[in-house]
Amino acid sequence: MAEVRDQLNRPLRDLRISLTDRCNFRCGYCMPKEIFGTPTHFMPREDAMTREEIVAVVRLMSQLGVHKIRLTGGEPLLRQDIAPLIADMAEVYGIDDIALTTNGSMLTLALAKGLKAAGLGRITVSLDSLDAERFGRINGVGVRPAKVLAAIDHAAEAGLGPVKINVVVKRGMNDQDIVPLAERFRFTGHIVRFIEFMDVGMSNRWSLEDVVPAAEILQTISQRWPLHPVEAAYYGEVASRYAYDDGAGEIGLIASVTQPFCGSCTRARLSADGRLLLCLFADHGVNLRDLLRQGVAADALLERVTQIWGARGDRYSELRDPRKSQPAKRLEMFQIGG
Repeated sequence: MAEVRDQLNRPLRDLRISLTDRCNFRCGYCMPKEIFGTPTHFMPREDAMTREEIVAVVRLMSQLGVHKIRLTGGEPLLRQDIAPLIADMAEVYGIDDIALTTNGSMLTLALAKGLKAAGLGRITVSLDSLDAERFGRINGVGVRPAKVLAAIDHAAEAGLGPVKINVVVKRGMNDQDIVPLAERFRFTGHIVRFIEFMDVGMSNRWSLEDVVPAAEILQTISQRWPLHPVEAAYYGEVASRYAYDDGAGEIGLIASVTQPFCGSCTRARLSADGRLLLCLFADHGVNLRDLLRQGVAADALLERVTQIWGARGDRYSELRDPRKSQPAKRLEMFQIGG
């Protein structure tokens, strides 16, 4: 295995794979239904990477230091071949951590057990509110939080815990849900991660005024239950960790806007149509699917990816200045894999 480092001396460790650009939710901060209301907004199914192509890329990336895979979307559970795909990836030498992020609406106990048996190690479930009316409004299709809470239970029963619960916090949307969500998962062993509303894509009408800073979230929770910082579990961990003083577990804060962590970013992303992307805020990438379909040899692909990562200097969040005009184009969250 040949380790590669980019222009900021960041190693390549993680690969986030978008299995599909489709989703059964229409969350306003990702895929607002007034814009993405019909299938015409999404790629033809034949353009999506096949199971074999995805595994070929995973095998390639593992030779450069990738050992962690996170499967995302869109909604990855819409992918019919997800269990055999996970099984194939689990057999790749060097891959020792396969995780999945889902909205939970399709996660039955049987499916959770099947994914665990295939080689899935961990799962993250998105849940932005415990209030039924508010959550239905946020997800755009009226799904109730009870369905997602059941999915969290299924994941835990299948051995995919502790489950991480992702909460995108937007002022005026669900900032009143911070304390209730923290309280719901205290003493459960699960970890709630509060995420600042980010300017990913071009369709979510992002404004700095809508961002609830991580420091404010921390203060809000600490006023109810004191917290203390916990060391990162590994280099490049995106969430700042805090544990409850009373031993009730921990929370995470992902502060991409107010406390950028570009300097330790070890992640590459693979879009559903095969583009290798070097930043969550990217607007383009080299299409590995096309190169595979053209029959480019594995050695040549390895050299190409090595050069791409070696030239990487991306650090959008550190350079972001809301007072200036933003990039003319960015890929949407569901295209790039979150």
